[in-house]
Amino acid sequence: MSSTAATRLPAYALFAALLACAGLPIYIHAPKFYVDQYGVSLTALGTVLFALRLLDMVQDPLLGRLSEKLRDRRGVAVGIGCVVIAVAMLGLFAVPPLTPPVVWFAIMLTLVFSAYSFLTICFYAQGVAKADRMPGQGHLRLARWRETGALLGVCVASVVPVALGYVFDAPFGGFSIGFSVLALAAGLAMRGEWLSVDVPAGTGFATVLRDRLARRLLVIALLNAAPVAVSSTLFLFYVESALEAQGFEGPLLLLFFLSAAGAAPVWGALAERHGTQRVLLSAMVLAIFAFGGALFLGAGDQWWFALVCVGSGAAMGADLTLLPALFATRMAQISPSAAEGFGLWSFVSKFTLALSAAVLLPMLEASGYVSGLQARPTEGSIELLRLLYAGVPCVLKLAAIFLLWRTKLDRGA
Repeated sequence: MSSTAATRLPAYALFAALLACAGLPIYIHAPKFYVDQYGVSLTALGTVLFALRLLDMVQDPLLGRLSEKLRDRRGVAVGIGCVVIAVAMLGLFAVPPLTPPVVWFAIMLTLVFSAYSFLTICFYAQGVAKADRMPGQGHLRLARWRETGALLGVCVASVVPVALGYVFDAPFGGFSIGFSVLALAAGLAMRGEWLSVDVPAGTGFATVLRDRLARRLLVIALLNAAPVAVSSTLFLFYVESALEAQGFEGPLLLLFFLSAAGAAPVWGALAERHGTQRVLLSAMVLAIFAFGGALFLGAGDQWWFALVCVGSGAAMGADLTLLPALFATRMAQISPSAAEGFGLWSFVSKFTLALSAAVLLPMLEASGYVSGLQARPTEGSIELLRLLYAGVPCVLKLAAIFLLWRTKLDRGA
């Protein structure tokens, strides 16, 4: 059983890469794409993103319940989800809007994120069942494969549109086509993994929400994901305007996510030796030092910012590997199905991204900030951009550190 499980781990990495391409990179690229391509205002985009997360407040937990109800037909349901997310990604970037651009943006993102949520919930729930059948610290071992694949997917999805822009007139169209091919490949690689015999019956949301440790981990996830959400939402704007480093966006993004991908297995190995909680706290401290450095950078400091990308990227590798492993371990103890638990986890992760967009983008626009190669944002708006990009994540990380430090985990965690 353990040998068979090990041979299937690369399929989990590939499927994680698919999901990663549809998550964080969309928040990095889509707002700027619709601002530059169609002239949609930052406030309108922020409002749409936040409205979609209000939908998720109801939708994600229900999708967790749906995943549980379809546990006997989960393979078919996942296949449909892969088709929906591929078609919606094509609609978002490759098809000219068939309605007013902001409306088209809302419709396509609703489809992308709904499919993303459902697939994520199914994927992580299946991962809990698989890790329980693996010898040793199965959850950490699976997490290393899964999150390393996810981080590599983020690397590709974040950089490819920028790189294609140097060669083609429609780089995002090419990206969406490549994404569709990846959706097909990942779906085929995971066939046979969605067996209901491996997945225990669900116990409902109440089981998760009644558990003090599960609630605490969800709050920590909210606080800890917020800095990544803030920096991801503002990354391209920061490089373009605060650093005045047009053309460096792609290499810097690649450096950031490669640092995360390279660090993820290292954090996992350290966690197995020294304990997950201790290692995660160390990574959070590293993130504060990295983001703090970005507060003092200005025009022409892209080489110093490269060091910030290495440090903050490495820290994110721990965030995306160790915290989900802690939550998965707890779900295995109190709610082995994990579908409902990861429905709540998915909501927490995406809510931080949308909240940052809903709050930060209108704040920037109100301060006089404008985007584009020919734009001339005010000095005050640049200072606000720098504070939001680097200062806010430091405060949020401090809160997450305090809460995790005060959390009593099982011995060895």
